[in-house]
Amino acid sequence: MAKKILILNGPNLNLLGSRQPDVYGSLTLDDIKANCLERAKKLDLEIDFRQSNHEGELISWIQQCQPPHFHGLVINPAAYSHTSIGIPDALSAMELPKVEVHISNIFARESFRHHSYVSPVATGIICGFGPAGYLLALNAIVELI
Repeated sequence: MAKKILILNGPNLNLLGSRQPDVYGSLTLDDIKANCLERAKKLDLEIDFRQSNHEGELISWIQQCQPPHFHGLVINPAAYSHTSIGIPDALSAMELPKVEVHISNIFARESFRHHSYVSPVATGIICGFGPAGYLLALNAIVELI
């Protein structure tokens, strides 16, 4: 039976492809989802891919991400990485692998992006590899579960 992975995307990621392509690339979030679905099939994973601009909605989804319904979580919290306390609080209550993903290298950008409240509660962090970071996260999740 395929393991189910929740992939969550935070604010403004719905604008990928048109928002700052020099930083985030030209792929849309739908393109990234399609790539993730393709990789998941090869890894015998089932994915549930979601995006929200609302912190509370992301927190509610995180709270639903528990075994036996899900076996792992990939999250790109976007700007909430640097501002939210609620998201890491919800993540810390989960007892399954959690991989934080950032399309850009947050440590090579503005100083306020260098700190993530999510990182201390993540199992691992992938940043700076563009949209391929999602695929790397799925590979990591397979190893962790």
